[in-house]
Amino acid sequence: MRDVRLLNTGSLLELQRRLRAAGNENIRSSMQRRIRRAAEPLKDDLESKMRGLPIRSGGRRSRPGGRSPTTRPLRSTIADAIRISVRTSAGTAGAKVWVDRARLPADLKNMPKVINEGPPPGRIRHPVFGNRSNWANQYVTPYWWDNTVRSHTPRIEREVARVMDDVRRRLT
Repeated sequence: MRDVRLLNTGSLLELQRRLRAAGNENIRSSMQRRIRRAAEPLKDDLESKMRGLPIRSGGRRSRPGGRSPTTRPLRSTIADAIRISVRTSAGTAGAKVWVDRARLPADLKNMPKVINEGPPPGRIRHPVFGNRSNWANQYVTPYWWDNTVRSHTPRIEREVARVMDDVRRRLT
C-alpha cells in the first residue's frame, strides 16, 4: 500500500521561498489549510470505503461459528488510522494521506497492505481463533486504496493547482 502524495515539489518549494521572503504567515497558513481541505474528501472516502468493505468468508465447515475473541472491529480500526499531513518544507512539500501504522494494534500493522495488495490481492489468511494449526481465508475487494485514490487524483490536482495560482497572485 502506498502513501498518497500530492506533489509538484518544484512549484510548492518556489512558492514557499517566496512566502518566507514576503514574511506573510497568513498566506502560508491559508495555503496549507486549503491544500488540506483538498485532500480531506479523499481521506473521508478512504475511511468510508474501509468501513463498508465487505469481507466474505471461504465458507464454514460443519461446525457453527462462535463469538469473536476480540472486541476490536477490524475495518473501523483501520479506518481510524487514516491520516493527512500537509508540509511545505524543502524536499517534503505537498499533502500526504496514509495509514498511520502507529495507531494500529501490533497484530494489525500489515493488515491494510494485505487487504489492498495481498498476496494474492483481496485474500486475508488468518488463524482461526488464534489456533495456528487451523487457518481460514477471507476475501475482500482488492485495491480498495488504489482505486479510491485514482478516482480522487484529478480533482485534488486541480484543487492544488488553483490554490498555488491564488497564492502566486497574492504574492505579486
